Amino acid sequence: MKLIRTLVSACALAVSMSSAWAQSAASAPAAATPPEMSASMFRAVQLDYADKVKGLLKDGESPNTVESHGVPLIVYAARYKADEVVKVLADNPDTDLEAVDPVGENALMMAAINQDMPMVQTLLAKDAEVNKKGWSPLHYAASGGDDAIVKLLLDHSAYIDAGSPNGSTPLMMAAAAGHITTVKLLLDEGADLSIKNQLGLNAIDVAKRYNQPDIADGLSKRLAQIDASKGVPAAGSSAATAATPSK
Repeated sequence: MKLIRTLVSACALAVSMSSAWAQSAASAPAAATPPEMSASMFRAVQLDYADKVKGLLKDGESPNTVESHGVPLIVYAARYKADEVVKVLADNPDTDLEAVDPVGENALMMAAINQDMPMVQTLLAKDAEVNKKGWSPLHYAASGGDDAIVKLLLDHSAYIDAGSPNGSTPLMMAAAAGHITTVKLLLDEGADLSIKNQLGLNAIDVAKRYNQPDIADGLSKRLAQIDASKGVPAAGSSAATAATPSK
């Protein structure tokens, strides 16, 4: 899906994502191949025909079927914003809500990046996992900039400083994407501004790298306030200079 590929590449915070997935895939035991989605199911999902999907499931098609590229039915439905189909699947006790596509995206992540609040609510009501290892729904929600979804995930105990495969946090994703209000929300909810990813970048560095000067400036001021409250001298101040050992 173009939107998600843009998310991952545009933030470049996923430089190690591919290798991490490749390594985990290589070490994981081979799983049984799920059945392939029928043409009828394929069309029903694209058109959000919930009754048709119900009928196909009743006739024996698996709720965990996959399309030809390995995308699980519920993830495929989430990509197409097929809210009614997702409701049907979420209500089916045999549906694997945590099923992921070949790059590790699940239905809740798709709903979050698509800013589909009703679908997010549907999945959370069925206890979809909020704190997925690696890239999480909160990373995707922060990248999408939907503050209501970000807040809802946090209210459902999403880990605010969740680390991606290369250590990037939701705050970094929001900063890279230029979502000022999302950045403020995450900070107000307790996001740690000092965390660095495996590239050695914190959220300020990420904002600068992705040409978000207003966010970088705001984050720098916020960090200065945090340091001041802890009694840490500001960089360049006389106190900081005096505290620096001479060579």
